[in-house]
Parts: sequence; C-alpha cells; structure tokens
Amino acid sequence: MSTHLATEAASPATDRTVVGENLSLPLFRTLSGVLAGHPYLKVVVDRAENTWHLLDTGAHPFHVNYVATRVLGMDLASLDARLDAFNASVYTDPERRFLLGVLSLHTEQEEGRERPFLVLETTEADTMSGELLAFFYEFVRARVDSRLPLLLKPANHGQEEGLSAISERRVPRILGHELFGSRERTPLNPGEATGRLRFFRTAEEYTVAEAGLGWADIVAMPCLPDDVPRVAGFINTAPITPLSHTNVLASGWGIPNAIVRDLEQLVDKDGLDDAWVRYRVDEDDISLERLDHEPDLRAPAWHQQRIRLEPPLLEDAPVLSLHRLRSADRDRYGTKAANLGELHHVLDSRTVDLTSFYGRPRPPREDLYGHLATRLGLSAFTVEQLRAKAAEFVAEAVGAPEGVALPFALQQRFLASSPALQQGIGKLKMALELDATDVLDSLCLHLQHLIRHTPVPESVTRQIDQAFPAAAASRGRLVVRSSSNAEDLPGFSAAGVYDSVTTVHGTGELLDAVRHVWASLVSPRSVRLRHQVGISLDDTYMGVIVQEYLPASLGGVLVTCNPTRREDFRNVYLNCSPGSPEQVVDGTVLPQQYLYNTVEGGGRTLALGSWGQGLSAAVRARLADLSLTGRLLQSHFSAADVDKPLDIEWLMTEQGDFRLVQIRPYAL
Repeated sequence: MSTHLATEAASPATDRTVVGENLSLPLFRTLSGVLAGHPYLKVVVDRAENTWHLLDTGAHPFHVNYVATRVLGMDLASLDARLDAFNASVYTDPERRFLLGVLSLHTEQEEGRERPFLVLETTEADTMSGELLAFFYEFVRARVDSRLPLLLKPANHGQEEGLSAISERRVPRILGHELFGSRERTPLNPGEATGRLRFFRTAEEYTVAEAGLGWADIVAMPCLPDDVPRVAGFINTAPITPLSHTNVLASGWGIPNAIVRDLEQLVDKDGLDDAWVRYRVDEDDISLERLDHEPDLRAPAWHQQRIRLEPPLLEDAPVLSLHRLRSADRDRYGTKAANLGELHHVLDSRTVDLTSFYGRPRPPREDLYGHLATRLGLSAFTVEQLRAKAAEFVAEAVGAPEGVALPFALQQRFLASSPALQQGIGKLKMALELDATDVLDSLCLHLQHLIRHTPVPESVTRQIDQAFPAAAASRGRLVVRSSSNAEDLPGFSAAGVYDSVTTVHGTGELLDAVRHVWASLVSPRSVRLRHQVGISLDDTYMGVIVQEYLPASLGGVLVTCNPTRREDFRNVYLNCSPGSPEQVVDGTVLPQQYLYNTVEGGGRTLALGSWGQGLSAAVRARLADLSLTGRLLQSHFSAADVDKPLDIEWLMTEQGDFRLVQIRPYAL
C-alpha cells in the first residue's frame, strides 16, 4: 500500500506545444506537468503576433529557451552568451514583446463539491507594471474556457503594489499566502526514512510515550516539542515554519520533515499508526508507504558519528567587549560571542570582501557581479568598487549589539570552587562512561540545581562587575545568552539546546542568569545529544554574552537560502513577528514568512502567520535590504564554501535600526 500525498506527472514522449488555440481543461491536462502537487502549464504571449503559445511542460522546462530557439531562431550557445540581457528583455523591459507566465490548476469546495479554477502568475523576478499585468490577464482570460474561473496571482511585492490601482473586478486576484497558506501538505526538510510511525494526537500522549522513542521511529503530532529526541523523521499536523527549532534539528540531523495536516485521516484510513513505513519528502512530493513486514534496519550513521572539538582554552582570559573579539576566539569565549565579535570587525573595518558569493560562476554566467551592482545602485564598476560599495551597504544597513563576553575560564573557576560540583561532575562522567542512561537524567538535574545555587567566587564576581558594572546594569533590562564551544558545529548545530535569559534586571539577577546559562550545559537533553555524537563532557564549556536589552518593534530570523528548495541560489528566507525575535525562535507565535530574491531583486509574502495583515511596503523594502545584507555576510562567514548559508537572528529597534543578535551557520 502506498499513500501518495503528491505525485509527479510523467513527461510526454513528443512535443505537443500548441500556438493560438483556446485553452480547455482537457487540453490543459494534456500539456501540463505537476509542481508542488498542482498541475501547471507554461504560457508565452507574443504581443507582436497577437497570439500565445501553450508549452508542453515535459518538452520545454524553460520559457526563455523556448522563446529564443523556437520563436526567434537562436541557438542555445547564443542564448547562453547573452542570457542576462535576454532575461531583461522578457522580464523587466516595460516595452517587452513577450509575456511569460504559468497557469496552475486548483480546486475549492463549493456546495459540497470540488470546483476547479486556474491561477495565472509570472516568475518572481518579473517587473510587469499594473497595466501590463492587466493586459496579460485579459489576453489569457479571452482565450481560456469561460467556465473556468481565472485569478491573477502577483508574483512579488512590486506587482502587488502595481495592481493596487486596478480594480479587482477588472483583474480578479489572489495573493500567494491566500492560495497556499492553508494547503494540506508542505515539505519542510527533504529526506527519506524507513521506520515505525508513532502518531500522537496530543502532547499528553507524546509525553507518556517519550521515554520509549528510539532512532527507528518517525514521530508525528500537531507540533513536536523542541526537546524531541533524535529519531528517524518528523511529521507535523499543525503549521510550523522552516525555521522552527524542530525543523532546524531535522535539517542538522538530515531527517525528513513535513506538514501533513490531514495525517489523522490517513492514519485512520490506512492503519498507519505503529506501522512500519517508508517516508519520503522532497520539494514536490511527500509520500508514506506502508511496509508489509518489519524491515531489517541498521543503526543510522550518527550512532557511529564522532565529533571532536578543538581543545578549549582555559587559561585566565579577561571579560571582553564583543567588539574586541574575532572568530578565532571561539575556543575561549564560544562560537556565538566570537561570531558577534567578527561581525563588529566587518562593520567597523569596512575592508572585508563581501562579494564572494556573487563572484562564483553560475553557469552559463561567469558570475553575478552585474546583478549585485544593480542591487547596490552601481551602473558601472570595477570589482574593487563593488567590494567597497558592498561593505558600505552592510555597515549602513545593520549594527552589531554591544555587550561583553565571559570566557570559559570563569566557568572553570566557578566549577572548581565547589567540592560538591566536582563530585556531581564526576558522577555524571562515570554514568556516561558506563552508558548508564537510567540514572543520567537525575544526575543532570541534580548537577544543574547545584550550579544554580552554588555561590560564585568573589574573584569571578569581581571580573563580571568590572566589565559590566552595576551602573550599567541598573539602566534597565539585560539579556544573558549562551555561547558554548559545543554548538554550530558540522553535524551538530545544537539549535535551541542551551538556555538564554532575556529578562534580567540588576547585578543580583545577572549572576543568577549567568549560573542558569552555565547550568544549561549539563541539562539532560544537551548531555544526551552530545553523548550520542561522542562529544566529551571534559571538552565542553560555556561562555556567556551579556547585553543591554533593546526594545524591538519587529524581530525574527533569516536564513540565506530557500530551506525547502536547496538548489535555489537566489532567495533568502525571512520570518518575523512584532517585538522580540525570541517569539519567533521559541515558537510562541506563528510568524510572517517572506522570500527575497537577492539576485534579480523583489520579494514575496509566503504567509501572514498569527497576524491579520501584512507589513507595509516601506517595511518590506527594509527587509529586502536586510536580506541582501545577510547574503553579503554569507561571503565572509561561510569561509571557503560561499554557498553555505547563514542563520541570522535579528531585530528592528523602535527607532527603525536593524541589529543582528546572532549569526551562525545554517545546517543543511
């Protein structure tokens, strides 16, 4: 038995493209392919010839290739040689001859039955004006079976604004988040797993069964908890975003994850609960195949995976302001603190090359420097001028938070100051060596209690007070963040594993918050996850970041990739909600979601989340600048591999300035 939640249509053996014919539903189905679960058909309107071309999707995967070779008589080599100029002629020229679009087929419930309707849209990079979109819509409407409703979907924010002056009676429309925001199935992290499906309708059902979950289980429930153990796969039956903690874990662990809102009906229909299944998620397909018998499974590779840390540097080191740190200081102050210090250096020096991502060949293009120059407002440029402009753009677009970093050495001195702490650490090490998992949680919880309540030595307190004196602390609220050496590692992201404290007032609460962050290093979950990949407790230390709290009007997370479409080098994914970014990170609200194209420009609204309305055009334009900034920073922070994306936590202050409060690799 196979339950297919989306399928891919087979490509036809011959080219069945038609020119000038009216479109009926049977003809649509003959020519269409399937993308993201919906039949779709490419169309080309030729304004000079007053006709249109309905492309056989299997024979013509790209509009531009078809127009160049089949209409204009070019060969592909000639097209490749001037691809960017040709793209501009069909996507951005206001006097363009050709209008390129896609028709997709959807259904809606009407009086108890499904009613089909078509949606017309352009590519996301298309800059059609409102009047040109209206012409496009009316041209297609006149040639489509009148019994089929047709709606226009603006492909980007610019098109939305262009259409705002045109009545919906003339051009009926639907926005992207309206069309897809409530879809039944959404891929979140691609992958394939064979395992036992464990379906929990409530958090209480999950809690009862949690201790018995293992590496061969595929866990399905409305919203998986952040502390879910490492298993074979995730399925969510309620909406989450690609940047939720559990999806970041799925990405870091390399396991499939998707939203399947009607899973309960499928489970009841096909008896999938507690059954062995093969589960597959990719960009256009989600499938669950029930197996007839228990498969012969081998333990996954991560059971043998061993991650080795660079030895932590524990000699006395001062409490330093963040702007004095560099990335090489991660072995003294932790990864988060070192990355924030490196960010200060990038912004202050304005000498770092931030263009490497755009310098990489993207065949048939030698590079994307011309696109970057356009984004930065340069018409003519040298590579040196482009680098200088990129550094200037980033320094003006964002700021790095002020604060101080506490080194590993302070935690080490604190732990060494108490015989009870040393005894607790010794017992925990012994349990790990003996793999005594039955006592692990109790030992961790006891050690955490000791850390939170053991007095901090006077010498340690003095160092903290000198770097962040009571006068500064008394000015208002502080934020105390974790900065371990056992996070943001290849194969071990530790997203959401360690604690931060965001509601600290005064020096008394500051010391409590520091101990709370130190204690999170030995939480049951963090100890188990590190033990699974061979990270020794002896090598693991926690630095701490202390910052003044900045009230935020908007906050969120962006990743410099499209998490659900890995080959997409254009788009940056961003989510946000009013107030602090913690609401997005901890999942207390469902954020707004956007994609911003950092090559050709433009942005799209994917979902409004818990909000009733979208952001203003002015704020969306600011988020486009933020997204381009993230892409530029990727060139520096991703080091040798400029295609490795970043995960950036950010906020917009009440004064409208952007601050990047965390920057780290995004696990793919």
